[in-house]
Amino acid sequence: MVTASRPRTRARVALACAAVGLLAACGGGGSGTGVPVPDGRITVAAQFSPDSGYGIDTDDAYVLSQLGVTESLVASGTDGVARPRLATAWNQVDPRTWRFTLRHGVVFQDGTPLNPAAVARSLTWLAGVSTPPRAIKGVGLAVVPDGADGVRVTTTNPDPILPLRLSAPSTGILAPSAYAATPPKVQGTGTGPMTITAANGTQSAELARNDRYWGERPTLSGVTVNYVSDPAARALALRAGDADIAQGLPESSALEFTDSNGYTNQTVAAPRTDSLLLNQSAAPFDDPRVRQAVTAAIDRTALAEQALAGSAVPASELFGPAVPWGSSAPPPAADVERAKSLLAQAGYGPGRPLQVTLATYPNRPELPTLATAIQAMLRGAGIEATIRVGDYDADEPDLLAGKYQMYILSRSYLTDVADAGATLSTDYTCQGSYNINSYCSPQFDAIVAPLATQTDAAQRQDGFRRAAEKLNADAVGVPLVHTQVNGVGRQVAGYAVDPLEQSLVTPGLATTQ
Repeated sequence: MVTASRPRTRARVALACAAVGLLAACGGGGSGTGVPVPDGRITVAAQFSPDSGYGIDTDDAYVLSQLGVTESLVASGTDGVARPRLATAWNQVDPRTWRFTLRHGVVFQDGTPLNPAAVARSLTWLAGVSTPPRAIKGVGLAVVPDGADGVRVTTTNPDPILPLRLSAPSTGILAPSAYAATPPKVQGTGTGPMTITAANGTQSAELARNDRYWGERPTLSGVTVNYVSDPAARALALRAGDADIAQGLPESSALEFTDSNGYTNQTVAAPRTDSLLLNQSAAPFDDPRVRQAVTAAIDRTALAEQALAGSAVPASELFGPAVPWGSSAPPPAADVERAKSLLAQAGYGPGRPLQVTLATYPNRPELPTLATAIQAMLRGAGIEATIRVGDYDADEPDLLAGKYQMYILSRSYLTDVADAGATLSTDYTCQGSYNINSYCSPQFDAIVAPLATQTDAAQRQDGFRRAAEKLNADAVGVPLVHTQVNGVGRQVAGYAVDPLEQSLVTPGLATTQ
């Protein structure tokens, strides 16, 4: 595992902890030295808010998953291995059909039982919405009850990773009563250890323990969640004692919360890359020479080591050291003279400077910092970039419609499905549902196509590598840095930062004396 050349000790230790799966054990002094308080309460300064009214078919499903409200049939991690959750077992009946055996004794938060009919209704509703969740979009999902303890799931084509698709938070299972409302009501209809008792839009929410939970009895009696988009404000809330856990702190702030002060300070390598997206559907980035010029102008090592103070790893390609198939090679050195030459070939220069808009969003604290550093690097090559920082949810429709020029996006390539094939398909194939770069290459699609049927892990990982190499060769955006995920807890036990950012409030989370 490779880090920047001047890593902080804390980051280096956390990366090692992540590699061996000992996140909780590697926490600070507040993660196990105190005595857990039964029936305690905590306050969380959360990084992302529910911008779609907690819609289970939207990205708000990830908020629900973090809060411990909803659960999917299957669990998964960065290793891409499917594990039991609401389903205890599954088997492939034929190339297009899987059977999932449901966990016995699970009840929804409204007291009704988890049964095959309820699961079929939930998944059928998700598959039938106008914009299905990315994890299952386009697969032709059909679900029917199968006996007293299972469901049968079919897809249009053979799908070797269907269990992993059904681990996505956006495939969470809700009680039948949820569907009496449009959109479905998530308050009191999940199966998780916590239930929402009050929701105040994008500002806050109150959670209470689900005493019907099928697993370990939750230690906390309740949680207050404050959605705080400003990373500095999250750090301030923790510092002032107004939060017990704060997510996604700026590196400069995170370093002040030390083990000796009773904080659990964790940073883990994440399967996430911050990339500079370039809109290939319109000038100037429909010209590969301009894309190559931008790539040559950017010093990715300086971004990681200087702009981000060693808190990220410079990216040489889409996949980084958090996954077995990722690259640990250093990125190419910046070459400003080559960038100028390529721009000249494309018709740009002192007499006709290239002027573009560079947009990003503030929820991930490193992105505006990257934008400022990239702006200076591009200026050195003769490109004038105007920075705009706005709300991602407001930007997304224009991004998908190709109405932008340059955009810095932080994207987990295992978020929707714990298998990189899903991201490669949605983000980069000609018909991809999240192809913001507007990239279309039959050669690339041919690399990705076998992933639809391959089951051998080594073959899949070889396909991931070849796909990443093709994206580099075609200058499809610029992978900038591979990021890490951090979080700080104050006087808490059982707190672990999830590299996939899908879990936070777990049954074992507790306050300490």
